[in-house]
This record gives sequence, structure tokens and C-alpha cells, in this order.
Amino acid sequence: MEDPMDGFDSQLLKEIEDHDNNEKFDSSSETEIDEYIMLHSTHKNHLFGRQKPLHLVLGGEKHANIILWRNTQISTHIFAGVTVIWFLFECIGYHLLTLVCHFLILSLTTVFLWSNLASYINVSPPKLPEVTLPDELVVNFFLLLRSIINRAFTSFQDVASGKDLKKFLKVIAVLWVLSVIGSWFSFLTLLYLLFVMLMTAPMLYEKNEDAVDIYAEKLWFEVKKQSAVLNENVLQKLPIFGSEKHHKQH
Repeated sequence: MEDPMDGFDSQLLKEIEDHDNNEKFDSSSETEIDEYIMLHSTHKNHLFGRQKPLHLVLGGEKHANIILWRNTQISTHIFAGVTVIWFLFECIGYHLLTLVCHFLILSLTTVFLWSNLASYINVSPPKLPEVTLPDELVVNFFLLLRSIINRAFTSFQDVASGKDLKKFLKVIAVLWVLSVIGSWFSFLTLLYLLFVMLMTAPMLYEKNEDAVDIYAEKLWFEVKKQSAVLNENVLQKLPIFGSEKHHKQH
């Protein structure tokens, strides 16, 4: 029996091929593809238990297109720009203040010479745009920063209160792993590696989604199995967990 979605499948594949050839991706076609993937993937166990297409999970807008390399030109420019900045600071040894000063010297000199020589070389003088930060943008930024700091203090108090030993051990383990990783790289290199992962892992995952989901499901099952063994053989023997279990039974 012929699948009624075959016609849509052909059209979908044609749209994707046109996007790859022309490096353009229309927003309406994005919506169609996201809806189609969501309709045909509800029965699968996706990574982290998600039910929506990866494009929608990442926000479904321009930044998602950049992360998934659907707009190759912009993604390439951003990746190259961040790589150049990392190379200047980490490999050449440039300092932030030195870089900013050199950039301002070059910019001011260029604009100054252009403005003064424009009449002699028959070109129009530069028109510098008026840049002003809107009050709403600044206020929203500091409100977001305040919210993040408040959540961090609340989480710290919750973990340090001694009410949940499992959560305490998990946080200690994560912080210890981060401290070990931090001893291998400088902070700037670590940020750059995170940026590289952000710009490559989602794109590679989207291309190999089915295979990754299968392996991730097997890995997650094994992790839960080992966690259950650890909980039964180690954690439950600790006095605090034994008292919690005794309290629940009564």
C-alpha cells in the first residue's frame, strides 16, 4: 500500500537539497520540516527524552540555524572570528587591554585620515552611525544577571543544608571533575572548547540522530543500572540513608 506521506517526503527532501545548494532556508520550510519530524519521531526515544525536533529545542530561530549550520555563511564567519580571537589571546599571547587599544588606534587613525583626505581624493567622508544602548536592554540584562546570581545562591544553600546527601555528592563530583578539567586548560581555552562543542555537536547529532539515540539509550540504561547497584550496596549502608529509609517505612 502506498504511503500517503511519500509525496510530502519527496517535497521535503527536495527542499533540503535546495537549501544545501543555495545556502538559503526559508522560515516556512523550516516550520514544515520541524512539524514533519515531530510527527514521525514521537514513538522514538530521543536523547535527553526530548519530543521536539532539535531545531525547535534550540529555539527554532536564527541562532538555531547558526548552531546547526543551516546558514553556512554566518556560521563560518562566527566560528572563524571566535577562532581568531582565541588564537590571538592564547597562542600569540595578546592581552585584552592591548588588543582593545590597538583596535581603537587603528580605527581612529583610519577614520581620521579618511575624513581629512576625503576632499582630496574625491570620496565622501565616512558617516559614523549613532550607537546608543536602549534602557530596556540594559535593565533586562541586569535583571537576568540578578536572577542567575539569586538562583546560584539558592542552589548553594539547598545543597549545603545537609538535607539531601545524594545531591551533595553529585555536586561535589561534578565540581571535582570540572576542577580536573580546569587544570588541563586555561579558562579561555576551556571557553573556546565549549564554543567548538556548541557549534559542532548539535550539527553532527542532527546528521546521525538515529544512531546516537540508540547508543545513548543503551548507555543511559547501563548508567541507571550501575547507579542502582551503587545505591543498594554503598549509599543505603550509610547511616543517613538508613535513617531516611527507616523514616519512610514508618
